Amino acid sequence: MAAVSSWNLVFTRPSRQRSLSSSSSSSSSALSWARSLPSFPSKSHLRFAPGASRTASPTVLSLLDAKPTVLVTEKLGEAGLDLLRAFANVDCSYNLSPEELCTKISLCDALIVRSGTRVTREVFESSGGRLKVVGRAGVGIDNVDVSAATEHGCLVVNAPAANTIAAAEHGIALLASMARNIAQADASVKAGKWQRNKYVGVSLVAKTLAIMGFGKVGSEVARRAKGLGMHVIVHDPYAPADRARAIGVEMVSFDEAISTADFISLHMPLTPATSKVLNDEVFAKMKKGVRIVNVARGGVIDEEALLRALDSGIVAQAALDVFTEEPPPQDSKLVQHENVTVTPHLGASTTEAQEGVAIEIADAVIRALKGELAATAVNAPMVPAEVISELTPYVDLAEKLGRLATQLVAGGSGIKSVKVGFASARGPDDLDTRLLRAMVTKGLIEPISSVFVNLVNADFTAKQRGLRITEERIVLDGSPENPLEYIQVQIANVESKFASSMSESGEISVEGKVKDGKPHLTKVGSFGVDVSLEGSLILCRQIDQPGMIGKVGGILGEENVNVNYMSVGRTAPGKQAIMTIGVDEEPSRETLMAIGEIPDIEEFVFLKL
Repeated sequence: MAAVSSWNLVFTRPSRQRSLSSSSSSSSSALSWARSLPSFPSKSHLRFAPGASRTASPTVLSLLDAKPTVLVTEKLGEAGLDLLRAFANVDCSYNLSPEELCTKISLCDALIVRSGTRVTREVFESSGGRLKVVGRAGVGIDNVDVSAATEHGCLVVNAPAANTIAAAEHGIALLASMARNIAQADASVKAGKWQRNKYVGVSLVAKTLAIMGFGKVGSEVARRAKGLGMHVIVHDPYAPADRARAIGVEMVSFDEAISTADFISLHMPLTPATSKVLNDEVFAKMKKGVRIVNVARGGVIDEEALLRALDSGIVAQAALDVFTEEPPPQDSKLVQHENVTVTPHLGASTTEAQEGVAIEIADAVIRALKGELAATAVNAPMVPAEVISELTPYVDLAEKLGRLATQLVAGGSGIKSVKVGFASARGPDDLDTRLLRAMVTKGLIEPISSVFVNLVNADFTAKQRGLRITEERIVLDGSPENPLEYIQVQIANVESKFASSMSESGEISVEGKVKDGKPHLTKVGSFGVDVSLEGSLILCRQIDQPGMIGKVGGILGEENVNVNYMSVGRTAPGKQAIMTIGVDEEPSRETLMAIGEIPDIEEFVFLKL
């Protein structure tokens, strides 16, 4: 593909000076797959670099063999692999070294891992921007550098639902096994011993179980523990109180949970705040003889401190499925301790869970590669499916208004302050605009940079460029049936290529709405217009008089440039007017200059959508 050039031609009368600039992008960076871009419900099949044509037919896709590539670095159930293979080229390469992973990743659109592969900043940097989604086949994402993923616009998804029951059941199994010394008694009998008095256990009924972390797994453990007759208390600073009430458990503080519990079951993620949260200081506050179960993450326990607590008798027993280092050293004193029951990270290891996790993560990765918002996205705002469905017609409008506004900024004017107005009859709490805000940001930044912007990195990218985007809710009277009446984008403290796009208060201002399911431009500056935002636009300011539409249309027709939409907005008959022309093809430089030569056209600008 040859280099692609685009022209911005700006014409102003009476000085009749033309400002002509061009930009080029090489073929190596001109093309990337929109259907491999996460978080945007997009109708387009291809994404082109700034200045390139932005349309492609399904026929073009088939000719280019556009299947994305998915790298799977750890074992995944066949049902999940079958789903992936039907959609993408799948590379199953296990036991990769960090260097091998960084080498391979530049050829991949998606990466699926379990807990054994570390997806570091170096991996994202090595991808060269191609990696669009990382799928974690399981719940925990502490082996993925989420902040680096966000900076690089890469979506991170996990599979939190499929293994929830398996992990909860394993937690209960360890709880009961520990209380009744099942593992130790089994080993004793197999060694030819019969030590009934040594392995007297404790009952679970009426004992207090503190669940630390009340997410999906913690909630399921609570339900099952209540069925065993235990008194269940929970601590989670982020869990809603109504969830605890619905299950019939008591929400308490961290200190109360650890100081009153007979059993403690850990279900929190590993974060900087939870790393070694059970340490010497915390063990000292526990009831003597407490028993601890961990099926969450090894790093949430200071293992040396736990060993000391076991030796001192503060902790009577521990049952561990996870460790700071996996597998743990063979000579680990903690693993070998007679009062510790261990399993090799089996929380999700049931036939049903493995199959379910594989299907869940494959589905999430495929949806992300198609450009859909995954419900299990870790580093993107959780926009409910019903909201996405309702706002889909406005997604294209938001991006195109941002794209129009940024192209109207005169060269040398840095964009620093943007206000996005959402006009609706709905109250602020009934209108989720995060997706639309991201799309406006995408439209503002992409035409003037090589950065790809999506819902994952929109706010980060704007902040990185010193771009302050504020929202304004314009409350209208009327029926709240439609989510939005119109969207307005204003850029402050800049000069415009097209003076008529400036509002009375001095900002570049464009406004649009959805009509019959399609985005329309309805206002430029203070001029009302009505043109479909398809193809590209020509904006002309003229003296309002007969024959102007015919003159411009005639020039375009002679050059076989099809006009798909045209409207004229004026201040008063015979005064100034704005002619807005939608065209399917990009006019040549000579055609645009011919329009500028029409005597009563005072200024015009050509804008690409």
